[in-house]
Amino acid sequence: IEFGFWAFLIWGFYFLTCFYFCVIEPRVKFFELPLIKFINNFVIIGTCAFTAYLLLTNLPWYMPELGDGETVVNSFYLIVFAVICASVYSSTHIRYVRILSLATTWAFLGLIVVMWVGAFMGEGSSVGEFVTTIGLLGGYFGNLDKFVLPLNDYHEFYLYWWFAWSIMIGQFTSRFVGGLRTYQVLAAMLVIPSLPIAAWFAVLYYYSINSIDTSGFYNLAMIIVGITFVINSLDSLVRLYTDNLGMTAKKLGTAKYLIGNIVVLSLLTLLFKLDFLQIQWVGAVVIGLFFGCFGYILVKKFKAVKAIECSSSAEQVDFQRIDLAD
Repeated sequence: IEFGFWAFLIWGFYFLTCFYFCVIEPRVKFFELPLIKFINNFVIIGTCAFTAYLLLTNLPWYMPELGDGETVVNSFYLIVFAVICASVYSSTHIRYVRILSLATTWAFLGLIVVMWVGAFMGEGSSVGEFVTTIGLLGGYFGNLDKFVLPLNDYHEFYLYWWFAWSIMIGQFTSRFVGGLRTYQVLAAMLVIPSLPIAAWFAVLYYYSINSIDTSGFYNLAMIIVGITFVINSLDSLVRLYTDNLGMTAKKLGTAKYLIGNIVVLSLLTLLFKLDFLQIQWVGAVVIGLFFGCFGYILVKKFKAVKAIECSSSAEQVDFQRIDLAD
């Protein structure tokens, strides 16, 4: 629900961080400062664990047939542990990250098509109703302030999480979009993802207002796609912080890499579950990094940033990087 409230606004923020790491960070090198690098990696690892924790706490609602719909039972711990294991394994090679990303995208599109057919091709329905339903999305932009404001505790919780994600997504995506024109990156990060999401919410809305049952196959399909999305999110973050720390699978060996990351993420996930850690703390640290970066630019790198006319000549697209990376 919260994702539907903010949607493209959050992706727009991710675009800004990607732009920063493509164009500004190569001149500023703020995130290469030892202390900042340490804090940044702490944020990445903490956000990975919180993402796993968020999945854990929502599984009772997603899969009530495995429990009472409220309690986190042992089966859910096993599912989250399996997700962590799969994510860490996928992060051992950037090619796996790419394959999983493409598979997740196609699985989501397939889910939309299947549920669309179930909703609009059945008896008593028509494609025209889908057009009418998706046309209602225009009301979102006309009432945007009502979705975003007021900034209550519900919004705050997810905003801290998205703030934590923003730096990581900017860092990760900037590795593969350098050299593209700004409008191309904007389209890839903001416009293109918005289209299937718009169709998805239109389909869900139609199911809701017509009281169409989604239990059984549909619910199972949504769970599988959702968990795959989580794995796809975590593997890129694991890849990012292990690269930053120089603790790659190639350097440590696959066995040590897998065991170390799985143990760390599992323990941190439990710390979030036991309330020893909170995402608000991680998000607050990220906000501190934003202000720290801005201050650093004003004090030490203002002339360098002011002189920027385009991205660095070294930041060119390399479509073979994914295939050649270890």
